[in-house]
Amino acid sequence: MRAQFVLSEIGVGLRRNLTMTFAVVVSVALSLALFGGSLLMSDQVNQMKGYWYDKVNVSIFFCNKSDATSDSNCAKGAVTAEQKKQILDDLNKMTTVVEKVTPETQDEAYKHYKEQFGDSPLASSLTPDQMQESYRIKLKKPEQYKIIASAFNGRDGVQSVQDQKNILDNLFGLLNGMNWAARAVMAMMLVVALMLIVNTVRVSAFSRRRETGIMRLVGASGFYIQAPFIMEAAVAGLIGGTVACGFLLIGRYFLIDHGLDLSHKLNLINFIGWDAVLTKLPLILATSLLMPALAAFFALRKYLKV
Repeated sequence: MRAQFVLSEIGVGLRRNLTMTFAVVVSVALSLALFGGSLLMSDQVNQMKGYWYDKVNVSIFFCNKSDATSDSNCAKGAVTAEQKKQILDDLNKMTTVVEKVTPETQDEAYKHYKEQFGDSPLASSLTPDQMQESYRIKLKKPEQYKIIASAFNGRDGVQSVQDQKNILDNLFGLLNGMNWAARAVMAMMLVVALMLIVNTVRVSAFSRRRETGIMRLVGASGFYIQAPFIMEAAVAGLIGGTVACGFLLIGRYFLIDHGLDLSHKLNLINFIGWDAVLTKLPLILATSLLMPALAAFFALRKYLKV
């Protein structure tokens, strides 16, 4: 009988404050969708880091004939065969740092450049002899770049030592910045949702103050009086959490698998799988249930003084 009364009161409360209940559902749905999206964004960035940092190379670029007049690092002229051999021997001795060394000739560098930038106006004016020979070095740990840079920068025949990780760090820094911006918006939306929940519960309690007063007079416990209001907020929050889960599932399906089909259009990016999305859904549902319930509980303690 008590359970039936509580459930009936929940239905009455939700219908009586339908507009505010709808506002709570929408604000909870949007804030938790942003919350889940920020968690997935973090997973995506971490997965991309693991994927790309494992593939980055350090490149030692050698001086060519044209660099001798235009680059101060190549003032002593183009690299010689002896200099390249000495550098390769030194790299092969660095077994604790270097995993693999891949030489790239001028013709190979020209071919790779044409493959990547063949449509640019500059590509048509370049010739193979203007390209630089290089050693592409795969490190055992990407953060050991400085060891290579300090060992070979400034050597005769070496034009520069470049680390691809620096380029990726800028990209991941941008992605992390966007993720923190999403979290800031999510935090503001959560505050708005909590304020709406508190106001909705107070309006509902005020509209039923006569019933709650009678319940106090007949000896009803504080929790028994609060339970319908708390469960109203929890149900509204749970509906919002379910909508947020739907947003994440639809977003993953539309953005990556179908619709925009980014998994095929951006096949160089290793996107997160469905398992990453599904593991976030229980957390979102639990948050959508507990957050409104706790907000209503603390609001009612002060408002009803029970």
